[in-house]
Amino acid sequence: MCALLEGARPLFVFMPPQHDHSREWARRLSKDVPELEVVAPESFEEAARLLPQAVAAFGTIPRELLALAPNLKWLQAPAAAPPAGYYYQELVEHPVIVTNFRGIYNEHVATHAMAFVLAFARGFHRYIPLQLKHRWQPEPEHSGVVYLPEATALVIGVGGIGAEIARLCAAFGMRVVGVDTRRQDMPPGVTRLHPPDVLDSLLPTADFVIMTVPHTPETEGMIHIKRLQLMKPSAFLINVGRGKTVVLKDLIKALHEGIIAGAGLDVFEEEPLPPDHPLWNTPNLLLTPHVAANGPYLNERRYSIILENARRFVSGRELINVVDKSKWY
Repeated sequence: MCALLEGARPLFVFMPPQHDHSREWARRLSKDVPELEVVAPESFEEAARLLPQAVAAFGTIPRELLALAPNLKWLQAPAAAPPAGYYYQELVEHPVIVTNFRGIYNEHVATHAMAFVLAFARGFHRYIPLQLKHRWQPEPEHSGVVYLPEATALVIGVGGIGAEIARLCAAFGMRVVGVDTRRQDMPPGVTRLHPPDVLDSLLPTADFVIMTVPHTPETEGMIHIKRLQLMKPSAFLINVGRGKTVVLKDLIKALHEGIIAGAGLDVFEEEPLPPDHPLWNTPNLLLTPHVAANGPYLNERRYSIILENARRFVSGRELINVVDKSKWY
């Protein structure tokens, strides 16, 4: 990448549409990495004129515009797991290196997942509907509670978010089992770590199945009716990863028929969830509108990754958070 610095300054393009934070990032990056020429075009027409000279970019590049960027070496994705369709075939085959924002949401998403665990463990999925009906109906003293020190959490996807979920679950005394495609070391709190090919044998052992995996060709629809039927009738499914990893029609069936005890979802196959979607009227279900990652300091963390990689890029060093484009993460 050092060769890119010979002659004119390398061009970094913040792809439209622009927002206040992207305009601010462009201004800051121009000052913090003066070796780069940083531009933030307001229209795709303007971006199309700039891309033939660009060596780096931030955001989403439509398929037709990628064809105009033969010199592009680095693309910073706008999320840790961009929406379906971001990694189209032409981008996968292009020599550009893609990086993402993984690692900045860990404690926010993990706390959200743990909120679901605690809510189910204490019966909130039963008491919230009763509150809306103005009904005082406590469960018997020795029922309706999951005693966490005797419960098992199966965390599917033990990256940064999954590892933090494991740590929190362990802090409540839970036994934590992890499933991950790449991780070899066991993070704090995880008692056993397995590859995905043994998932079916693990599902019957879990009281909470917690999904953190991204949407990839391998994970799409990985939780379907057959796997829901492998879970305990007393178990809960929690998904804070990506919506397309769970087949929602199968989950709705499982909840209506009592195949599992409940589910907590922050992500969905279709977002926003339509007002007439059957999930709204599904029993023993807690929903939040894709807000698990919300929290303070996110934009500063995003800029820190852009800045670190920009400095590495101009000095010819290896970038951080590099994506395997063929796997989408």
